[in-house]
This record gives sequence, C-alpha cells and structure tokens, in this order.
Amino acid sequence: MNTTPTIAIVGSGPIGSAYARLLLEAVPDARAVMLEAGPQLTAIAGENVRNIPDPEEKERARERSQGPQAGSFRESLGIPSAVVVEGMFTARGGTHLLDFGGVGSAHAPTFPAAAASTNVGGMGAHWTCATPSPSFSERIPFIADAEWEELIAEASRLLHVQTAAFADSEIGSAIRSLLAEEFGGELPEGFGPSTLPVSGDPQPDGTMRWAGADVVLGPLLDPENPLAERFELRDLSLVRRVDHTDGRVTGVTVEDLRSHEVYPVEADLVVVAADAFRSPQLLWASGIRPRALGHYLTEHPVVISTVALDAASMGRFATEEQLDHELARRATNPVDPVAAVNRIPFSEPDHPFSLQVMYAENPPFQLDPGHPAAGNRWGYVNMGYGMRKRPRFDDAVTFDDDELDYRGFPNFTIAYGLTDAEQAEIAEATERLRRAGSALGTFVAEPRLLPNGSSLHYQGTMRLGAEDDGTSVADPYSRVWGYDNLVVGGNALIPTATTMNPTLMSVAIAVRGAREAARRLIAVPEAAGRTN
Repeated sequence: MNTTPTIAIVGSGPIGSAYARLLLEAVPDARAVMLEAGPQLTAIAGENVRNIPDPEEKERARERSQGPQAGSFRESLGIPSAVVVEGMFTARGGTHLLDFGGVGSAHAPTFPAAAASTNVGGMGAHWTCATPSPSFSERIPFIADAEWEELIAEASRLLHVQTAAFADSEIGSAIRSLLAEEFGGELPEGFGPSTLPVSGDPQPDGTMRWAGADVVLGPLLDPENPLAERFELRDLSLVRRVDHTDGRVTGVTVEDLRSHEVYPVEADLVVVAADAFRSPQLLWASGIRPRALGHYLTEHPVVISTVALDAASMGRFATEEQLDHELARRATNPVDPVAAVNRIPFSEPDHPFSLQVMYAENPPFQLDPGHPAAGNRWGYVNMGYGMRKRPRFDDAVTFDDDELDYRGFPNFTIAYGLTDAEQAEIAEATERLRRAGSALGTFVAEPRLLPNGSSLHYQGTMRLGAEDDGTSVADPYSRVWGYDNLVVGGNALIPTATTMNPTLMSVAIAVRGAREAARRLIAVPEAAGRTN
C-alpha cells in the first residue's frame, strides 16, 4: 500500500498554488508536482512582475508570458519557428490574445479581447492585485454565509490581502469624499465609497511589494522549510492529457517543451487549475466531457473613462500642501503608475455594479501638449464600472477535434452575446460613470464600453453546481462529476453573475476544495490500513 500520495497540479497561478500549499500542509508525506506550460519569469517563482524595478527587465518578463506572441521565445515555448502568425498584438502587457489571427489561433469574433498569460504564476504575475469580496447575489448560494466568511478570511490570509495600501493618500481621501457627496445617499450602509482591498505587503519606505503566486506558495518556496522538500515546480512542462480509467484519474501525460520528451506523472489526485479556456480544453482533449464543460461563459462587461481632477472640487477636501506631499511621495516610486484606488462595491438592489477609481499623476495615455487638461496639477483618474453578465448555456467555448490549435490541442471557438437586460445595465452604469466623472472633474476620455473579453475575468466554463444535473462541471467541493480524484480550480468555477475582480473568490473556492481533497487523501490510506 502506498501511503505517500502524489498530487499533480496543472497550472501555477494563485489557485494551483493554494492547492499545493494547503494539501501539503494538511496531508503528511504527500508530494506535489506543479506543471506549468510557460517559463519562470523571476528568481522567486511566481513573483508579480510589477515588483521588478528595471523597466527593461520588467518588459522582458512580460514578453516571455505572451505565448504565441513571444517572438524570440517561441522555440522555448514549444511553438515551431516555421509557424507564421499574422495580425498579432498583445491585449495587455504579459498576456496574449487567444484569437490572434494566425495559424492555430482560436476563433472568438464575438469575444475578441480574450487573452491569457503563459508563465509561472499565471495571471498572478501580472494582475493588479485587486481583491474585493463578493456580496449579495455574487456569492454561491449553496455555501452558507458563515462558512463563506471563513473561506474568504483564509483566502485573504493566503493572498496577503490588506487595506493599508491606499489608506494614507489624502488625494484618495478627497476623491472618496466627492464620490460620497454624489452617491452616498443611494447606497446601503457599508457599501459606499471606500479604498480597494489589494493583495500585497506594504514596505517600510511606503511602497508595496505586490503579491503573486509566490505569496500563496509561501513556505513551499523556502528551502529551509520541510514542506519545500515535498514540492516540485516544473516550468515549460505542457500537460497533454489527464489520464484516467473506469472513472478514476491515474495521472497526467506531460511534454517537456525544452526536449519535447513526453512522459507520464502518476498521481493519486489531479488538480487542473490553468484558466477558463485552457482547463476545459485539456479536459475535453482527455475525453472528460461533462455536458456543461465550456458553457455558461461569463465575465463582467467594463465601461471606462479618464477624468482630469478639478482643482476647485479637490481643494474642498485636500490642501495644496497635501498635494505637494503626495507628489513628493510618488516621486520616490515612479515605477508604480497608480497612487490610490477607490471603489464603490456591488450592492443590491440599487447598485448592481462595481466602480473602481484609480488615481495617478499622469493619464494612462499621452495627451496632446495643447490639450486643456495636459499637465493637470491635481492629476487624473481612470475609472471603470463592472457590470453583470448572467450565465447562459449558449455563451460558451466549444472544441473541435478536427482542427488543432498552435499547441496541438482541439481548437476552440467562443460564442458570446449580451442580452437586452445586460445592455440596459451597461447603459445605466455608463450614466453613473458620467455622474462620477462630473463630480470629480473633466473628461479627457469619454465613457466607452470595452470589447468583450477585456476584463480578463473569465468565469463559468467549469462551474460548480449543487447537483449533477448537466448544468455544472464540478460538485460543491470542486470535484469533476464522476471523478472523485479530479479537482478543478480557478475563476471558471464561479457559477454566479459577478461584477468584480474574482481572484479572492476563486481562492476561497479552492480552500474549500483543498480541504475536502485532503480529507479524502488522508481517509483512503487509513481505510486501506484497516482492511489489511
């Protein structure tokens, strides 16, 4: 009898990292092998590239995350140099478009901004670290509130969530005061303008060390910690298939993208935590095909604008001396473009949106020097409203066994559309954005709806469900229906309509899944021992 279980984890982002840490902490002698298709970008595995001080080094790290768009790194990522990809461009630093228009590209005409990162740490190496908590109908209905609060608390601990990052900004405080004047009477208590919770560690000099998957892995990366001896991270290791027989997973088949050797990893538990497109793609390629796999795709539509702050309005709540202090403080940390982030969180029934307001000394784009708002002393805010997208079966990623993508997997097509109800909420949020901008200053970029997929917060394609009724992929503990030892993780499991950054919610779901998986791993050898 083998009493040393092996756990294979596909994907190295915050979710896979949460599973690795929690399972190794809970299951004595267990061994975890984490497999990541992309390269390691930083000396500390999974570190957020925002922490890299040198701009050129930071850009190089982002380029290495860009999959088929990685240029000279294409060979190391397993993409033949003979492939000619036309019309490519990167959606955001560190990401690559899934529908990039070349050989092996996905097909996403109705979801054109869909993008991913391919690197150790996943999107956690590039995210903005926003960690709001879900509330009201964003929460999963079959998880009781008391348990949910505890799961969120544990997820917050793993992600180093804190509210101190922007709390000392007098300019941020003035922005909150103006927003409270405009909206405060319409919002329930506790859901008015506030600072945005973020994931990271404030430093003595006032800067932030932004969190990535590294903080979630924690002791697993400490060579002095015994847990590290039972953890292995393999980068440039593409999982080709989840191996299974008679309803039980036996391990995974892996391709080493350096040598192109293909080899098996036997495992007692497999955790698939890549992303909302490539995780279901892997299951599909492995012959694991629940009816709901890939369906119920959601994100949150985003309306954005940029506003130059009005001196007279801001001056009612902050002094010129406080502004000078803020600018002097910011001058010591020019590599981080955001000085303060405020928000108005989702609440029901009257504010089914999430607003984020990011303050910076400079606009996010180059203003013409002759523009009236160029060089605005009080700075600018980039603002965005997130809206709900209700889960629908027809919003989906589907797979074609007869057409392969650039990695040799069944290629996928995304079908997606906004309903009349969603368009109405977008229109309402756009009007609220105009109100917020008018309260703060003058628009230098009018409110506009970003293309579908722009949020990068893709959900629903492996959704949780209370029953195996064909409308979900996984049970309430993240196990794929019909497979006791196959667990899935990530934003794709969220079954509700949300308006916010989903990472904290997804880690909370992973905490629940890891606890149940650990219980089962411990129970199996104990039961076997009693029968021998």
